[in-house]
Amino acid sequence: MPSRSEFVRIRGLRYHVRRWGDPSRPLLILGHGFLDASATFEDLATELLAHCQIAAPDWRGLGHTEWPADGYWFADYVADLDALVDHYAGASGTVMLAGHSMGAQVVSLYAGLRPERVTRLVVLDGLFVPNMSPQLAPDRYQRWLTQLRRPLRAKTYASYEALAERVRVQHPQLSEARALFVAQGWGADDGRGRVRLLADPRHQLNMPGLFRVDESMAIWRRVTAPTLIVDAAESLGLKTISHEEREARIACFAHREHITIADAGHMLHFDAPRETAAAIAAFLCR
Repeated sequence: MPSRSEFVRIRGLRYHVRRWGDPSRPLLILGHGFLDASATFEDLATELLAHCQIAAPDWRGLGHTEWPADGYWFADYVADLDALVDHYAGASGTVMLAGHSMGAQVVSLYAGLRPERVTRLVVLDGLFVPNMSPQLAPDRYQRWLTQLRRPLRAKTYASYEALAERVRVQHPQLSEARALFVAQGWGADDGRGRVRLLADPRHQLNMPGLFRVDESMAIWRRVTAPTLIVDAAESLGLKTISHEEREARIACFAHREHITIADAGHMLHFDAPRETAAAIAAFLCR
């Protein structure tokens, strides 16, 4: 089933949300990762429609969602999700949540901050951000201030095929046809005969905020929803933190299942959409 697009006003921004499925079914909100877009979830989403309807937002400054004026602070993604849940489920309704990578961090924090709103949680290869020492703060702030002085321009390509070639450099496992599909989700005609990336170039900035894992873990411990944690066997994230640290993070989720998808890298919805969807579907049915 092809997706349908809608635009809603979320915290002052024109948000793009891609919808799949029967509106009478339970709602799953599906959050994409950093520099990705909701369009690339097509194969994963269509495998789930026997069990739910899906609303997949493009996060602020990504996909077809408006760019904010004041840059990107992680807490804003969580606040955007809070507003999206209110929009689609009402002030007291509940939803199921799934997220990949950065989107997994967003939905997992929300599930701990608003546990009464979340009935199921799926975390797709999203618990691997390394902890950041406070000693990093001075250099990160200085680098950010320096970057703010430099003009940023959206990257453009001669065609969608040229962008697809660049996609395959980063994701060589994709076929030419699949890479073109991803390119069409990441790009748009710029009106001058070229294709521009939809992502706001300010995402290139190294923001000064630090990831403090203790803060995330304190929030994850408040998650009450049954949680499915799906890791990719070939994910580079497995190398960013120790096995002990990974297990400590997983243990924060009180009602959890943990599986690993074989022969898949970090981009589970690129490498193994059917296998990933099957795991999610079985979890939602339980």
